[in-house]
This record gives sequence, C-alpha cells and structure tokens, in this order.
Amino acid sequence: MDQDLLTTLKALSDASRLRIVGLLAARPYSVEELAAALDLSPGTVVHHLKRLRAAGLVDSRASHPYVEYSLRLERLHAVGRQLAELEGTTEQVVLRPGPDGRPLPAFDARVLRSFFAGDRLVAIPAQDKKKLVVLRYLRDRCFTEERAYPEKEVNKRLALFHPDVASLRRYMIEFGLMTRAAGEYRRA
Repeated sequence: MDQDLLTTLKALSDASRLRIVGLLAARPYSVEELAAALDLSPGTVVHHLKRLRAAGLVDSRASHPYVEYSLRLERLHAVGRQLAELEGTTEQVVLRPGPDGRPLPAFDARVLRSFFAGDRLVAIPAQDKKKLVVLRYLRDRCFTEERAYPEKEVNKRLALFHPDVASLRRYMIEFGLMTRAAGEYRRA
C-alpha cells in the first residue's frame, strides 16, 4: 500500500481529527476557534493539526493575530481516488474444496462445509451473507440450464438437498438468484 495513503488514513483514524476536518470543510479556522468549537485544549488541537498537516490534508496561513488553518480539498479528493483504485484491485483469492470437492473461495467453502452433510443441506443459514452462499451453490447445482423451470420441477430438484423447498424458492427470488413469472422459474 502507498505509504502516503497509509499516513493519511492514520491521520483520519482519530475522531477529533475527523471533527476538525469537518469544520475546516466549511471555512478556515484558527486554533482557538477550533478549540472552542470542539471543547478541546489549544495544545490538543495543535497536535491534531500537525498530524493532519503531515498527511497533507491541512494548510496554514498567517492572518494577524492568528494562524488560520484550511482543508486541502484536492488532497482529500486524491485520497478518495486512491481508495477507489484500491477497491478495483483484486487480491489473490484463496481456494478451498467445497462439499463436492470443487475449489471455492475460502469463505464459501467454510460456509458450505458448515451447512452441508454430504449432499444434504442440514440447515438454512440465518445470516444473509451465509444464506447467499448456500443459495448460490444450490442454484448452480440444481438449475444449470438457461431455461424456464416449472414450479413442480423446481421443488423436485431442491428436495434433493433439503425438505423446505418453499423457503429455498422464496429466498432465491428474494436474493435475486432466480426470477418467477407465471409459475415458471429462471436463473437470474
């Protein structure tokens, strides 16, 4: 990770410094004004301003009899762009064998091993994140073809994995994994 970005993020990791950034976003402030607005001592404000300045987020200029501090919005925008670029990069995904032996992302494999005994789904997860992993797995095993499936066939295929087919059907629709129209289901 870029060292400047890391320094900036560390500077922004303090609640008082975030409050200072929020105030400076509106207009320049002196140390005394910031101290009064934040109910902090001037020494504490100076400490936080030094950290923000080292991160390139704050500028200062003399305005007799005080020094005014202002936010460097262009630096804040640059940090936002850097974070957006980081989001776009993909980290190496660790793969683990799933219930059927095929490699899956580690989290998915762990969830599936927790909720499957062999080929049977022993429980439907309560947490949405885990439920989505299970539902995607079932959809990819039960409905491999891009075609309409009548409800009777959907029930039959899901029953191979778990007896509560009505809940599984409903969840697949709710999570956007399947669509339903006129009693027929399709992969989404």
